[in-house]
Amino acid sequence: MFHMGWFLKGGIGVQGGWGGDWTGDIAKTWMGPGIYIEMAKALEEACFDYIMIEDSVMIRDTYKDSMEFALARSISAPKNDPMPMVPLIAQATSRIGVVATMATSFYHPFHAARLGATLDHLTRGRVGLNLVTGSAHRSAQNYGYDMHFEHDRRYEMADEWMDVVNALWASWEPGAVIADYERKIFTDHTKVHPINFEGRFYKSRGPLNTCPGPQGRPVICQAGGSPSGRAFASKHADTIVAAVGGVAAMKTYRQDLSDRMRGFGRDPNDCKLLFLVSPIVADTLDEAKDRLARDKASNAADLEQRLSNMSYVSGLDMSEFDLDQPLPESIRDGNGHKSVVEQYLKSGKTLREMLSYSPLESIDLVGTPDGVAAEMDEIMKEVGGDGFLISNTLSRRTVGEIAGGLAPALKRRGALRKSYSFEHFRDNLLEF
Repeated sequence: MFHMGWFLKGGIGVQGGWGGDWTGDIAKTWMGPGIYIEMAKALEEACFDYIMIEDSVMIRDTYKDSMEFALARSISAPKNDPMPMVPLIAQATSRIGVVATMATSFYHPFHAARLGATLDHLTRGRVGLNLVTGSAHRSAQNYGYDMHFEHDRRYEMADEWMDVVNALWASWEPGAVIADYERKIFTDHTKVHPINFEGRFYKSRGPLNTCPGPQGRPVICQAGGSPSGRAFASKHADTIVAAVGGVAAMKTYRQDLSDRMRGFGRDPNDCKLLFLVSPIVADTLDEAKDRLARDKASNAADLEQRLSNMSYVSGLDMSEFDLDQPLPESIRDGNGHKSVVEQYLKSGKTLREMLSYSPLESIDLVGTPDGVAAEMDEIMKEVGGDGFLISNTLSRRTVGEIAGGLAPALKRRGALRKSYSFEHFRDNLLEF
């Protein structure tokens, strides 16, 4: 049995594919809670562990040094803050975890700890935080910096950031709230403590001015790709998202993270590793293969969309490179996502070839619900990981295919839970 999550890769924004078949009126309704609540209810019925909501805090302009293309195609903008959506989804559900993305580089630890504790109360113990350090200079400039911090420095800061928020969540001892009506004492002051933290990057007196939520601290999620990212994830995360290509690479990634976690004195079973996939399921294998071929052809034909995405990920304007040559080693000099850049270089493909290739997913899953379920089960048994994070573009159709088609097939195989055993997110995540 393994775990399942859904990656809302468009965040609380205009979803990819808007205006096409099956997307409904999402261009006008993306900002409201309706479709996200519908999705959450369907995924909870399917017994998914969590929904992870992507976020970013800038308008892309790396491609051609302009915001024009990103705004015309609604790529990452407009996009709303995911945090207010968390309690709305939680109010409409009862068990599924809700993970919102938070940039450690731009949230002060006290603000983050207080918000995390508040959301844990509002969700009745079902909130998670997907911690990112950010990479774009434009994001940093929105917060008053001239440039974003260098890649490894961002993770050094994030490591200390975690020390502060953990100390703040622990600044109230268990049992601090006694609510003694006769003595008129709500909180035992001897069990609430300043943290007096002063490090290289952060300083906070504490204590937190609210008590920890039902989970003690929110579930921590992280996508560790680079060596620095893997180290951070292995030390702090309760669930890790991985995007590596092929079963062999998935096994290697699983072993690397397990070794790193043991190095931090952690049991690898205490952190669940989910691999990013976008299954295509249909009534027949031929129909699913046809949809995959059409999707790939559409992606390959839309050169600008792919170039824009690669520009954002790398931090370099891809319109300046020769389409029919491999990418130069100099793209390592960008301040983007190091692990993805390495995958681009490792492929050896020309830029044009790479426009129809995505290094951001682990494996193609194409077929009938039963066929894809069997393949997922076989892969997970071989890899020794903990599950999959579905990253299909959001629409009522895709949610229905996964929640109503693939999930029941997985349950019939005994690969997916048939009910939740616990009230809180972390407890369900660590059940197996």
